[in-house]
Amino acid sequence: MSRLSAIDPNVATGKAKDLLTAVHGKLGIIPNMTKVMANSPAVLEGYLGLSGALSHGLLDAKTREELALVTAQENHCDYCLSAHSAIGKMVGLTPEQIGEARNGHGQDARITAALTFTRRVLETRGEISDEDLAAVRAAGFNDGEVAEIIAHVALNVLTNYFNKAAQVEIDFPKVSFAKAG
Repeated sequence: MSRLSAIDPNVATGKAKDLLTAVHGKLGIIPNMTKVMANSPAVLEGYLGLSGALSHGLLDAKTREELALVTAQENHCDYCLSAHSAIGKMVGLTPEQIGEARNGHGQDARITAALTFTRRVLETRGEISDEDLAAVRAAGFNDGEVAEIIAHVALNVLTNYFNKAAQVEIDFPKVSFAKAG
């Protein structure tokens, strides 16, 4: 049971109702995380805004999910590992690719460099070295893509910490950080 209440979309009002209706319209479901975030429409709107903006960025859906998976693994967030494992399958990642992404390995050297860079951003709390930046650039990422990787780390840290602190009930097939494939 979540530490913070989940807002029932059927009785939500105002901005919370509008946002939850939009989530349902886009996904066909309303994940528990968004129901709990709806306690503060500002939190839910902020999450949806950044997530939506990044979904139209330079990085493709598979890469975005791999970044989310390695971040959730590093932060030990079972909710996000479960959600992004399910979403990863929906965007075309194989179970093997999902397991590899959790462990920081991509399907090619370029994606592995992005996952390594993601880990470095997390490990250093953003204080990456010139060498870290040079390595991701050498793998073919331009400054816009690097900016998006950093933004994805921030977005996923938000959801990882939110779900862990609130102990949001997992509503996806359950995955545990302890069992990286």
